Formats: sequence, structure tokens, C-alpha cells
Amino acid sequence: MFEFGRDLRRLFEKARDSDDLGWLELIGVGLVEVEARQQSTDAGRVSCPRPFDAALRAAALWREHARRCGAAASVERAESSGRDAAKHAANGDQAVRAALDLATSAMLAFDLRGGPERLTAALDLLSDLPAARRVDTVAAAAALHARLRSRLALLSGRLSEMNEAASLLETALANLKGPRTLEDEIRLDRAALVLEIGLTARDPRMLDQAGRDLRALVEAAAPEQRPLSRARALALCAAGMAALAAVADAPAARDQAQAMFDVAAQLFTPDHSPLDWSAIQVMRAERETLPSVVLIQAEALTEGGGLVLGALAHEQRVAQDAARASAAGDLTALLDIETSLRRRLARPSVTATPLDWAAEQIGLARVALARARWTGESPRGVGLMLTEAAQTAREYGAQTLAERAERLTARTQSA
Repeated sequence: MFEFGRDLRRLFEKARDSDDLGWLELIGVGLVEVEARQQSTDAGRVSCPRPFDAALRAAALWREHARRCGAAASVERAESSGRDAAKHAANGDQAVRAALDLATSAMLAFDLRGGPERLTAALDLLSDLPAARRVDTVAAAAALHARLRSRLALLSGRLSEMNEAASLLETALANLKGPRTLEDEIRLDRAALVLEIGLTARDPRMLDQAGRDLRALVEAAAPEQRPLSRARALALCAAGMAALAAVADAPAARDQAQAMFDVAAQLFTPDHSPLDWSAIQVMRAERETLPSVVLIQAEALTEGGGLVLGALAHEQRVAQDAARASAAGDLTALLDIETSLRRRLARPSVTATPLDWAAEQIGLARVALARARWTGESPRGVGLMLTEAAQTAREYGAQTLAERAERLTARTQSA
């Protein structure tokens, strides 16, 4: 492995000196960590010729590692590197760029662990910044502001806010003067936002725009060069297609979405980018029954770190286990699932979060409803369990988890 890593570093020596970190998609999460540690060491040397730029690069590498595996320590190291950059800032423009870096780390922390207060704090940080002189810094600040606003707009669910955020992202893209990787991330954010607008408003025009944007992202990301970017765009395409298929009750579209998910999952292995792989499996599991081993692996890769994705993976695994037991009328299996969930609630791990609690509540509600189907007993407290789970999930910014609880509540009330 050491020889392999050394050869890769030689191969990418030229790419390592560029601002575009797209080449990292070709190496596994372990080697990304190696790169981040080496960059941090280089940035901390007294002899480092450009400590400001070196610290910003270290922060970017640690964020990439955190985005792949969800490690809280990597987010903290990214923030530490951002603060180091601020200390080494030689002028006002560099001070602004260091602040933008810290706000970017806060945005990633939200993406991984929720907490809308992280987004508002980042926006407050941007609002207090002095005007930058360099055109590219001004554009970078506008792009980050738009990305933060888009996340808050999605949390609000209000069309007016989502449309305003989409306009901000459009303007940011038009003025952006950054690396290709940043442009692709903003385009993916815009496509996700426009897709949500289209689904919420049942607007074919917006759905078409989202489809065009995602198709362009997929075509621009060659599988042998940008496998993760391609997989992320394909997964979002598949999620949109599956949502439309559900609305229109179109089996052909549902099959196409499943094929897209399969292609996305095959672009890399679980150890290459554990969170990307797990996210794809969780999205697939919402729309098709997966082998138990797949969701068990996705849960194992995401548990214990307070990740939003970890709560989603656990809830989805419980949902499919309960569905299988219910279909077979296996009350013993349902009791085993319930016992496991109650044990986790009674003795939570030291890393358990309110989102984990919400996932357990949804799981208990599913078991109660499945058991009632066979015993005829009226399930008690299910509505309250689901309401509290949805409220908790929304409070922490986990919209998908909240929507699962609310959909289950709706099915319960219509039954």
C-alpha cells in the first residue's frame, strides 16, 4: 500500500499543485487522509514559503476526507487549518478568503450532521466581512452565500425562498471564477434545488431544467476521471426520476430510476467513498427492497458519528426488516426488532444524537403498525411518536427523516 500511495503521489504531482482537487476522486478515502496529513505538516513548517495558501489547501483536503467518511475530527482539522490561514493572512483579501473557508467548513458540518444554526452562523460571518478587492474573492463570497441560502430555503420548504435561492445560484455560476470542482458542486446544488421546486410546484419547466443540468453534469464527469461527481449527479437524477414515477405511477420511469441507482453504485467501492456509497444505497432502499446485507453495511459505515445519513441508514434498515417480517407474519421477528430498538433507547451510545432518537421512534412506530396488522390490536401512541420524531428531525435540519415520519403518519391516518 505504501508503494502504491507513493506511485500515485508521483502520478498526480502536477495535479497536486493546482487549485482543482478533482483528481482526488481517483484515490480512496485512506489516501485522501494521507494527502491531508502531509499538507497539514507542510503548512505548519517554519520553512513553508506560502503558509496562507498551504493552510487553505490543507483545509480543503480535510473537508474532502470528511465528506467521504464523515469523520468529525476531519471537519475540526479543516476548521483548524482555516484559522491558521486567517493568522497568516497578509492583507484584507486573504482575511476574507480565510473567513470564507471557515464558513465552507461550517456548511459541510451541516451537510453531515444537521443543525441549521451552523448555516445561520456562517451567513452571519459572511455579512460581517469587509468588501473584498479581488474579483475572484467577491465571486467566491457570492457563491458561498448562495449555497448557504439554498440549504436554508430547502429547510423552509417555501417556494418563494427556493426560487430566490435558485436565482442567487444562477448569478453565482455566471460570475464564478473558481476551479471546476467548485463549479460542479454549485451546479449540483442548483439542480437539487430546482428539482425540489419542480416537484413541490408540479412545474414541468423546472423539472426539465433540473434534468438538463444533471444530464450535463453526468456527461461532463467521465467515469475514469470523475467517478464521484458522476455518481452524485446520477443518484440525484435517479431520485428525481423515482419521485416523478411515484407521482405519475409510471413503472417504466421507476425501472429507469433503479437502473440509474445501480450504475451510480457501481462507479466505486464502499471503501473508496463510504458516505457516497451509503447515500446511494439509502436512496435506493426508499424505492426498492435491497438485500439485508447491503443496508447492514450502509448502516455500519455511517453509524456512531452523529451523521444525518447514519440515522437515515438505520431507519431504512429497520423499515425493510419490519416490512419483511410483516409480509411473512413473523411476530417473533417483529418482537426482536422492537426489543433491539427499545434497548438502544434505554442504553444509548455515547455518540447517540437526537436524530438517532428520532430514527428509533419511527422504527418503533413501524413495528407497532406491522404487529397491529396481524393481531388486530390498535397501536398506541404511534401518532405522538411520529409527530415528535418529525419535529425533532426538522429542528436538526434532517428533512428526509422528517418526511419519512410524516408519510408514515399520513398512511396511518388514512388506514
